[in-house]
Amino acid sequence: MTQKSINFQILLSFVLLVFVLIFFQVTNVDIYIQELFFNFNNKTWIWNRQEPISEFLLYSGLKKSLIIFALFILGILVIFWRKQIIKKYRFGLIVIVLSSIIVPFTIISLKNTTNTPCPKNIEYFGGNYPDIKVFDSYPKNFVQYGKIRCWPAGHASGGFALMSLFFLFKKRKNQILALGFAISLAWLMGLYKMVIGDHFLSHTIITMLIAWLEILLIAKFTKRKFFEKST
Repeated sequence: MTQKSINFQILLSFVLLVFVLIFFQVTNVDIYIQELFFNFNNKTWIWNRQEPISEFLLYSGLKKSLIIFALFILGILVIFWRKQIIKKYRFGLIVIVLSSIIVPFTIISLKNTTNTPCPKNIEYFGGNYPDIKVFDSYPKNFVQYGKIRCWPAGHASGGFALMSLFFLFKKRKNQILALGFAISLAWLMGLYKMVIGDHFLSHTIITMLIAWLEILLIAKFTKRKFFEKST
């Protein structure tokens, strides 16, 4: 991807991010979608978060696998930095490592500051929080004993960071396959958190857009500072 293409993608991603933020802020689409995953008769979510196989495959085990993968890529870069085969893919490997660190860190930082409830927390779905969106303020009579951390979707951020695999490959077909794999995996992670009541649809979309925007910025900076000068 050329710098011109990256710049266009950055602009497009930013515009989409702003649009999605406004759209979900002024509509109740999140609630309508989340209703599909909630049994109002017995006040439970359609998928049990304690179910061990899905919990391991789509949450705890997958989270550890993503960390191991990032450390593996970092190890390859450090140990084989001067090898010819690594030089060929060095740019993409650096983008992957930086994305694996920066994207989850950004999302976790936002979660720590936005103080937005999860679906399971709001009164409509059996919780004790009002339906507060990211730019809303809590009612004056609502007593909150600590910040709640639910916006945007943190778990899926590790999966969306893998969209950086796009920059590892040279052929367009392989780039698209890598991007499709990362998006599919991340959305499996995001959908799992939706069906157990941990996230709204918008939470995962926002994480995806922030992740792609940051990956593009990382690629732009890395290419300009370390690779264009050497070519």
